[in-house]
Amino acid sequence: MSEQQPTTRADYPHFLTIPTRWMDNDIYGHVNNVVYYSYFDTVINEYLIRAGGLDIQNGEVIGVCAESSCRYKAAITFPEPVEAGLRVPHLGRRSVRYEIGLFKQDREQAAAEGHFVHVFVPRNEMTAAVAIPEGIREALEAIRVDAA
Repeated sequence: MSEQQPTTRADYPHFLTIPTRWMDNDIYGHVNNVVYYSYFDTVINEYLIRAGGLDIQNGEVIGVCAESSCRYKAAITFPEPVEAGLRVPHLGRRSVRYEIGLFKQDREQAAAEGHFVHVFVPRNEMTAAVAIPEGIREALEAIRVDAA
């Protein structure tokens, strides 16, 4: 993601609308910074479950977060919904880097931008990384873009 140019809706092939909650706001009247990471997790995992067949209860392989970051551009407040855009600029054999844009309704530029790296590991061992399961890999390929 470029530091100079904020991303726009056109930069993301997948979107999920996430309602904000009263408890998301902090004492300053806007969604607290830690909640943005919850939105990242929500758009990623909703996509992996729905499009990639991720079995969060019994799957042998799971993705664990190895790295994440967020840059805040504009405040989001309850009760406005968040429209979360998702793309994959890097897909490795055992890991994936997602980029996420959080948008206010009807706004073209992201209110926040971030990235999230999943490394895939065996659920029971949580040790060495393993190959991304085929169904998940196919779903990730569907939202893959050229590295920004």
